[in-house]
Formats: sequence, C-alpha cells, structure tokens
Amino acid sequence: MSVKLLRIQEGKGERDAGPVAQEKVLAGAPQQLTEHFFTNAKENFFCGVWSSDAGKWTLTYGEDEFCYIIEGEAIITDAEGTSEKVSQGDAFCIPAGFEGTWETIGSVKKFYAIYEE
Repeated sequence: MSVKLLRIQEGKGERDAGPVAQEKVLAGAPQQLTEHFFTNAKENFFCGVWSSDAGKWTLTYGEDEFCYIIEGEAIITDAEGTSEKVSQGDAFCIPAGFEGTWETIGSVKKFYAIYEE
C-alpha cells in the first residue's frame, strides 16, 4: 500500500466544538471549533484548523505547536508579561513549556500542527 498525500480542506475533517475550559477563562465566554485533519501512527503529531470567538484564557503548553493565522487577530502574552499581537498571514511557533495567556480579539482562525514527545 502506498502512502497518499493528504489535502487539508475545511469541512472535510473531524470536528470538535465547545467552550474553552471554564477554569482557564479570564474574560468572555469563548467558544472554539477544532477540525482535525491528521494524526500520525505514533499519535504524537496532529494538524488541522482551529477557531475561536472573543475571549481570554490561560495557556500551559506541554507540546510544540506551529500556527498560521488564516483570519482575525489575537494577543499572546508570556508569563513575564511580554505580548505579541498576531494576525492574518502571521506564522509562529509556541514551544513546549510556554505559559501565558491567549486573547482572541473578535474571532480568529488558524492552521495548527502539534508535536508531542
């Protein structure tokens, strides 16, 4: 059996929707939608599309994540208080061990790729 190319097309993945965990929420009542497209055989690499409406919540990363903002904007603040605004067209990585906050302004959508050890 040959391995095939997997195209990432919105509306074709496994969807999971719901609120950000209440214990993490600092502002608003953000709802999120994740559309999973791929998980590798070792189940330690994942990719898909994630979106959220307005809100702010705490982050604690145990994994490495690559993000590409498709639309909208967010402010990511690290534990030392340094903030980065990300918006449409921005690509960035959040390394394992990162702690801080994510604040979605309006709504945001991103491609993500996550690697866990």
